[in-house]
Amino acid sequence: MVKWWKQSTFYEIYMPSFKDGNGDGIGDFAGITSKLDYLKELGVDGLWLTPFYPSPKVDNGYDISDYYGIDPDYGSMADFELFIQEAHVRGIKVIADLVLNHTSSKHQWFQESKSGKDHPKRDWYIWSDKPNNWESFFGGSAWEYDENTSQYYYHAFAKEQVDLNWANHEVKAAMMDCMKFWLEKGVDGFRLDVINFLKVNDNFQDNPFDVENNEQIHLYDKDQDGILAVIEEIAEFVHQYPDKFLVGEVGSEDLAILKQYSGLNKLDVVFNFNIGSIESFDVKKLFQQVVETENVYDQSQIPTLFFSSHDMSRHFSRFGGDEDRAKLVAAFMLTAKGVPFIYQGDEIGMRDYVCDDISKMKDIQGITHYQLALQAGQPEEEALVIANEKSRDKSRTPMQWSAEHHVGFSEKEPWISIPENAYKVTVENQQKDSDSMLTFYKKLMRLRKAHSALTNGNYEFLRFEDNMISFARKDSAEKIVVALNFSAQPKSFEIDMKSELLLSNKRKCLECNDTITILENEVLILKEVN
Repeated sequence: MVKWWKQSTFYEIYMPSFKDGNGDGIGDFAGITSKLDYLKELGVDGLWLTPFYPSPKVDNGYDISDYYGIDPDYGSMADFELFIQEAHVRGIKVIADLVLNHTSSKHQWFQESKSGKDHPKRDWYIWSDKPNNWESFFGGSAWEYDENTSQYYYHAFAKEQVDLNWANHEVKAAMMDCMKFWLEKGVDGFRLDVINFLKVNDNFQDNPFDVENNEQIHLYDKDQDGILAVIEEIAEFVHQYPDKFLVGEVGSEDLAILKQYSGLNKLDVVFNFNIGSIESFDVKKLFQQVVETENVYDQSQIPTLFFSSHDMSRHFSRFGGDEDRAKLVAAFMLTAKGVPFIYQGDEIGMRDYVCDDISKMKDIQGITHYQLALQAGQPEEEALVIANEKSRDKSRTPMQWSAEHHVGFSEKEPWISIPENAYKVTVENQQKDSDSMLTFYKKLMRLRKAHSALTNGNYEFLRFEDNMISFARKDSAEKIVVALNFSAQPKSFEIDMKSELLLSNKRKCLECNDTITILENEVLILKEVN
């Protein structure tokens, strides 16, 4: 029996900005519940929720202060339970983002740990008399001095995100208990944040420095010895519950590293950043990465397909702001081999937000780099440019449901209003347009559900020529051929089968010839017929 997640299309919801249900300007569970019919109609099978637990929100919820509650900004436990119930009624699964690597510095565990060297929870975190040279992934030292106990604590990210000591068995047991709680609440699995950063030994060797790129190489502060054994323990624990799904954020673009974390007895899938985080559009590089993944992964492993998330620039902007290209990318994501993850707003072509005033910036990563730039003597204007480059706010503005929608996290802290020239980039307007991005996503997702070859099929061929990617996927029931012409010129495409046109963004019908002319920027999806 094929596992449900292999046939699913996931949709990431960034909790603060998807849908406000109570009028305070902040997304919440009531808002999400009100849009479940929209998500069902879109064709979504699974939702990935970013953290919704109580948090000071130094890093937008990835600094958890209580693993067993619901942050009041997002509603109550009753709101969460109703949401889960209503999602399941519609056949939509829900996976929760969970941070096992670190807690908020406000968490009771850390407050106890820092209270004294002899406290029983002292060893729940990582303390040192003398820090090594490790840098935070947000910038600056990864060690923070605690005056109360005259030691330094370790934080791979913000100083308010304190790394747990996974070499301590009590820590491991506590986090397993947390997962048990939410599994029994009805979640269908977890997205595990920065899972390859778990600390499982005390070898704090200095990281090397890349002189050419003027940056530290994060060699010894992730993927440490023993991590895979911990991954197997987590997977075994979660998979005791029927039909649960685990996706890991593994901070690497190295396929050899990614391969180690997924498959039999490990995580079900990991995010493929080598594909998803391509900085600028390069169709040849995209194709090469897909081929490499296909060659490296074994039969028990399946890649993920995504191009945007709350942690990166939106691919519509990153890839040049062209709607035709965005449709081609969407078609690739939803027909190629892998588990697709759509980020909220991708389906309407939302653009990046650029902050014009540092006081409006929310993201700790951008703010930290702004402060570091000022400390290095950069003028404020240049520091803001650097902050925008590093900031993840660009993809975190609220979902644009209508042109009248006020874009901001709260009435007290507005961000921007939708520009007049972007009025089409709203759900309300695109629902009325048969040629809109939203309509095209719906067609693609219906097609994916209707044809098993697009969820279960292997590649019969996978080709790239002159800016066109083409492939055939085949299972025991059918064969589907996909041609994606990323060129501004028509291309000839030879086909050796009798075909039925399933979908195109450029034509309504197809003459069945041995050679087909693929139009410029065309998506062409065909089914073999007898």
